[in-house]
Amino acid sequence: MTFDNIIGHERQKKLLRQAWNNQRMAHAYLFTGAEGIGKRLMATALVRLIFCEHQTGCGTCAGCRRIDHNNHPDLHILEPEGSFIKIDAIRELQRELQHPPLEAPRRICLIDGADKMNPAAGNALLKTLEEPRHDVMLILISAHPEAVLETIRSRCQQLPFARLDQAMIAKVLKQQEFSNDECRILASLSEGSLKKALGSDREFYLEQRKTLFKAVCTLSPGSIVPMLELAEKWAADKDQLEDLGTVLLSCYRDVFLVVSQGSSSLLANTDLKERIIHQAGRESLPSIQHKLDALLDFQYHLRRNVNRQLAVERLLIQLVQPKAAM
Repeated sequence: MTFDNIIGHERQKKLLRQAWNNQRMAHAYLFTGAEGIGKRLMATALVRLIFCEHQTGCGTCAGCRRIDHNNHPDLHILEPEGSFIKIDAIRELQRELQHPPLEAPRRICLIDGADKMNPAAGNALLKTLEEPRHDVMLILISAHPEAVLETIRSRCQQLPFARLDQAMIAKVLKQQEFSNDECRILASLSEGSLKKALGSDREFYLEQRKTLFKAVCTLSPGSIVPMLELAEKWAADKDQLEDLGTVLLSCYRDVFLVVSQGSSSLLANTDLKERIIHQAGRESLPSIQHKLDALLDFQYHLRRNVNRQLAVERLLIQLVQPKAAM
């Protein structure tokens, strides 16, 4: 993986190349931004550039090949075990970093999911950041930098990464031989993440999306039992609850577009146009704004580990309210 292989993030490539060419690399970086947008790819490309025997990230030298096969003795990769990165993993890393590099100009450690360090692990890492060796570099990667200790953030050079443009993601999907409608839908639901657009959830986005939106649209305020049964079914699938919220948000965004008399060319879910127009006829501008707020609130609370079934029940109650009740 080289900088040229990475889609987007031209500013970040330029900054890292300049730092390398001018020999002004920081001893610690914090790459921040949403999941699946290329932070780890950029970190790997930087490591390859530094470890390359030709200092170009050529891909053919022994150093580059070892990076590609994940067996370079001077590259250390730290990831959460379960839900957290624990202090024992940090202490083991520190023991490794005490030794000089074996082959490369420096030892480099990638800490992917730096926000998953528990407090003890984070405080232990501070010693390495406060007393850095000249031949050691740390690259922390996080989608939630606010959860990283402030004392760690302040000792790293932060490099934020933006979500990828929908048109850019659609172009990549088109190269994968998706149809125009599928490219539009997946790019819209990807939230700027190429990993999400190309991941295992794309079947969920393309097919189950229709079932999910239909299930909500057919509920009524009086259908309490079906509503509770649907909430129980959805809450049981913990891994796809966040994707479910993304799908519904996209559908109701299209409903909002129709209610506000926006151009139909801006619809993301073009294959659901008939149902979206029908649902828009049952909404007012205040009611659809209320439902969009409810979906955003649902996504916010999901990330904070609330009771899943209660969160889904509350969302469904808000989504089936008639416009007169808003």
